[in-house]
Amino acid sequence: MGPSILEIDLAALAHNYRYMRSKISAETMLLGVVKANGYGSESIAIAQKLTDLGVNYLGVAYTHEGVALRLAGIKTPILVLHPQPEEFHDIVNHCLEPSIYSIRTLEAFIQVAPLNSHYPIHLKLNTGLNRLGLSTGTLERVCKTLLCQSNVKVKAVLSHLAATDDLKERAFTELQIQRFKDGVAFIEKHIGPVAIKHLINSSGIINFPEAAFNMVRSGIALYGYGNNPKIDALLKPVATLTTKISQIHSIEKGDWVGYNKGFVANKKMRVATLTIGHADGISRVYGQGKGVVFVGGKPCPIIGNVCMDMLMIDLENQIANEGDSVVIFGKGASAETFAGGAKTISYELLTGIGARVKRVIVS
Repeated sequence: MGPSILEIDLAALAHNYRYMRSKISAETMLLGVVKANGYGSESIAIAQKLTDLGVNYLGVAYTHEGVALRLAGIKTPILVLHPQPEEFHDIVNHCLEPSIYSIRTLEAFIQVAPLNSHYPIHLKLNTGLNRLGLSTGTLERVCKTLLCQSNVKVKAVLSHLAATDDLKERAFTELQIQRFKDGVAFIEKHIGPVAIKHLINSSGIINFPEAAFNMVRSGIALYGYGNNPKIDALLKPVATLTTKISQIHSIEKGDWVGYNKGFVANKKMRVATLTIGHADGISRVYGQGKGVVFVGGKPCPIIGNVCMDMLMIDLENQIANEGDSVVIFGKGASAETFAGGAKTISYELLTGIGARVKRVIVS
């Protein structure tokens, strides 16, 4: 591990979980999304904490993520959102629940599921995101296929909304909600009642609570970001990324910093080199002043081009010494704000933090 640290605050996770819980009824279940290594943090620690807090389900993107949780002793139901047919044996062997999003995946999973086991599956409907999901025109065939076998049973129906964080697209979101209701009604008419319906994500919980049905899914909000500054203020960042100052230079007007004359000083200045770079997840796009880090609580812009293992900042008038800690994002330094400097989003920044950044779990 390198000198950079990603601190993962489980108390902040608990705060965010309770906040999202407060937005739904006591009877509504909550699925905590822990895919992509817990949004770049540490999926096992996050999953264990959410289980302790009483989460009803966990969600991962791919099968190997769910298998890792099972091997760590997690017994909470786990939904695999994007399973591949070659992984279906692992899903069954580790008691995971697949999201079935096409005729191909349905037929393949029926072949793998134990005979007459009524193995639980989640049917995913495409209501307008056009990424994954069963189209309306395939539902009749899906229902006929399900009625002709007993290897699997539909435990849940789900879909994914495209723009719950954008209230200018309310009409489209409401159209998606109606399409979901229609799809569920068709399925239940042909194969009988379905126990769980889940549609909305973190922003949906805030902006479209009427579409909660009996389970909701929360991802980014659990990690401290609500796609809205007002909601962000009520949440706590779970991950705080820090690094160190390895060297400080005093440079003169006309001196350049980093590769390819990425920065040329227009005055005498102090420049600090940090022990983090694009191999750790701080992309080159954050160079040239697009990224701002915090030294002693004060903002310092990244200058020049971000290197593979290092980046340089303008200390301006900030008092700092070699070996001092620097906050990239986290407590008091929003990942959403940092990411916004490069015209991207907190999701990409958080999930891109490299493996050599040491993860430290705190409560």
